[in-house]
Amino acid sequence: MKEAVLYQKIDENKVKCAVCNQRCMIADGQRGICGVRENNKGILWALNDGKTIAVNIDPIEKKPLFHFLPGTKTYSFAAAGCNFRCSWCQNWEIAQSPKPHKLVQGLDILPEEHVKRALAHHCLSVSYTYSEPTIYVEYALETMKLARDNGLKNIWVTNGYLSMETMQLVTPFLDAANVDFKGPDDSVYEKYCGGKAGYVMESLKYLYLAGVHIEITTLLVPGVNDQAGQIENIARFIAAELSPEVPWHISRFFPAWKMTDTPVTPLETMNMAKETGRKNGLKNVYLGNV
Repeated sequence: MKEAVLYQKIDENKVKCAVCNQRCMIADGQRGICGVRENNKGILWALNDGKTIAVNIDPIEKKPLFHFLPGTKTYSFAAAGCNFRCSWCQNWEIAQSPKPHKLVQGLDILPEEHVKRALAHHCLSVSYTYSEPTIYVEYALETMKLARDNGLKNIWVTNGYLSMETMQLVTPFLDAANVDFKGPDDSVYEKYCGGKAGYVMESLKYLYLAGVHIEITTLLVPGVNDQAGQIENIARFIAAELSPEVPWHISRFFPAWKMTDTPVTPLETMNMAKETGRKNGLKNVYLGNV
């Protein structure tokens, strides 16, 4: 483990974490919402630093990124934990496994080893993915710097809930990001994920203006964010606040974790969403899991 970045010491051995927009106030002996940042006598520790919970060589289109280094392979890895609790999470076994006070699992792999492996497999990029890279930012950032020094591009697959402080830390080394955007509706984020939409929208705008290549993924979940008005609001936000050129990946829901009784997204809804994106001026709209 490593002392965490971006936290403030408070009275009575409390600390306030500033890595993501949860901004957890953490008492001595407790962890933040992510399950991997623990306060020990006024020092906040990143328990997942250096611990890889998943690693693979993926086609970059799997991130999904369709307009960044297309046709190439990306070296992908993750550490355990997440600052959300999305009820439909496909990777909940690794994202939620440390909560609330469980052992933080993973193989000890140094950043230098990740970069060495990426180069050996002829990858052009390293992707920080599968869980949420924000909550292993120390591990990610050290790897990103080494990757950049070795000519590799850096990619985050993120829920977009990183704080402004974290964005300022990572953006100089970040080349591309796929951001999961469930829509500009606080009620969806609050009920199903434990967050607020506004922070994700702020992150999208910041990263876009900073020159990071952005692609957006929206999982359409029946009864959650699949109504015509909700879908149109997402398309309008992308077109007006970012750019009509920003690729939008509309992903089909399949039952998972706490939503095993929710039906698969109908193809009619998927096609309606794609048409809605195009009607609102988006030039690159893709359907996933169909």
